[in-house]
Amino acid sequence: MNITVLGAGAMGSLFGGLLGETGALVTLIDVNDAHLEAICSDGLRLETDHGDRRVAGLRALRPEAATSAADLLIVFTKSMHTTAALAGVKHLIGENTRVLSLQNGLGNVEKIQEFVPIERILIGMTTWPADMVAPGHVRSHGEGAIKLWSANGAQCASIDDCVTALNAAGLHCTADPTVWVSIWEKVAFNAALNSICAVTGCTVDQLDLVPDGREIALSVAREVIAVAQATGVAADAERPVRNIEHAIAHHRGHKPSMLQDVQAGRPTEVEGINGAVVAAGTRVGVRAPCTELMLTLVRLIERRQRA
Repeated sequence: MNITVLGAGAMGSLFGGLLGETGALVTLIDVNDAHLEAICSDGLRLETDHGDRRVAGLRALRPEAATSAADLLIVFTKSMHTTAALAGVKHLIGENTRVLSLQNGLGNVEKIQEFVPIERILIGMTTWPADMVAPGHVRSHGEGAIKLWSANGAQCASIDDCVTALNAAGLHCTADPTVWVSIWEKVAFNAALNSICAVTGCTVDQLDLVPDGREIALSVAREVIAVAQATGVAADAERPVRNIEHAIAHHRGHKPSMLQDVQAGRPTEVEGINGAVVAAGTRVGVRAPCTELMLTLVRLIERRQRA
């Protein structure tokens, strides 16, 4: 299978490297020149529970340098970059290309539909961890999984093809017609921990320094699930609540990506996470005041940094 990974950050590189080890023809697309050059020069260094090794044979290119149409295009860009990133690789989207979004947040399918018919779009959620250690070096310790299904809800051969390829790479993928439940529950987790840590500068475990820190996080998660349920998604508030409590207790020193972006002066994904939840709540008449407050505070931080 000819697989192109759009957005070769930590997650995209992890997936690309593991797929490359199965013999798939993998192209990593990114605009981080130092990362691309390191992969082309020395291979991708993967540090996982299965060892520390280098994966050779990956093509690592800027969008304009890639030429081969993909059988499967896996999108890992941040949600606010989806449209621009796909516009940059539209020459790689052939008549039979399938596109799989494993991105955070909501609204990605609608953006991908500008370039690909919905019957060729797959949507998924992953819990795999990954960190960029240095250019050409990605670390992932601990287990993860993937759930995916077609964006239009129909059974199709592309689902089985994707599941087979991802499982061959050891990525623990399951075809799940109720994937939107998992997507919304992950949004609840991210809307809580990412935004609160971004605003406060706290690591995840530091949210327990005062009792109300944990309670605010749980309030956000419950609001998100209430919005999901009002839109017809049978999400369960108890799962993200348990995951948040576990993260606060065990993810010591962890900085969520939104906090990392704020500290680096980069735009965050808050619009695709908290912002999308608030917008969906408005459409179905469900208020999410804590979620909206975190959205406003992160927006203020971003505007201040740009100013």
